[in-house]
Amino acid sequence: MLALEVKGLTAGYGPVTVLHGVDFSAGPGRITCLMGRNGVGKSTFLKCLMGLVPASGGTITLNGTTLQNLPAHEVPRHGLAYVPQGRRLFGPLTVAENLAVGGLVRGNDLATLDHVLTLFPRLRERLAQTAQTLSGGEQQMLAIARALCLQPKVLLLDEPTEGLQPSMITLIQQAILTLKGQGVAVVLVEQRVDAVLKLADRVAFMAAGRVAETREIKGMAADDPVFRTYVGV
Repeated sequence: MLALEVKGLTAGYGPVTVLHGVDFSAGPGRITCLMGRNGVGKSTFLKCLMGLVPASGGTITLNGTTLQNLPAHEVPRHGLAYVPQGRRLFGPLTVAENLAVGGLVRGNDLATLDHVLTLFPRLRERLAQTAQTLSGGEQQMLAIARALCLQPKVLLLDEPTEGLQPSMITLIQQAILTLKGQGVAVVLVEQRVDAVLKLADRVAFMAAGRVAETREIKGMAADDPVFRTYVGV
């Protein structure tokens, strides 16, 4: 059963159209990676799914519920959570306060909070620490944890390991695989081929504002020509 299904999605900024009829799907317990060169619309696509960029055409359906006409603040209630590139935390607030903001939609359920802190035990040790004093990797953990307080069916991650040290990348990748095992549909924007081969079940390659090709990861290798076609410089 598909958790998320997108058909013919068109969107942009003012007179500039960025997405030209995107077709895409993501299923529970699977990681779908979005790949493509800079400027092809990957981040705009995630923002459009969340209602942050209005859709001018097409449909977004999550478990049978149509989302494309909802205001942005209503979208998370239906099970879609987003971790943007650059994290966008509330820097002066503590770890606990950032998580509480994330949990507002679900009434700050204590069991959900405990589940999130079990996934990221380092955050449990830093609940009273302000977000702006965390390391880059810890901030990324907090951004993901805050999104998970929504109890999402689909988690959208925009380059979550960009600029992090290898040990932190490993911890975050392990958390993503754990979420997959728990039945969450993960949509991951990722540019590094080694990470995609390690994490993905499927890869959707974007070009010129469309999903040009979707491939199952099984049987793919780092030297597969498709990576050079859609990601290589």
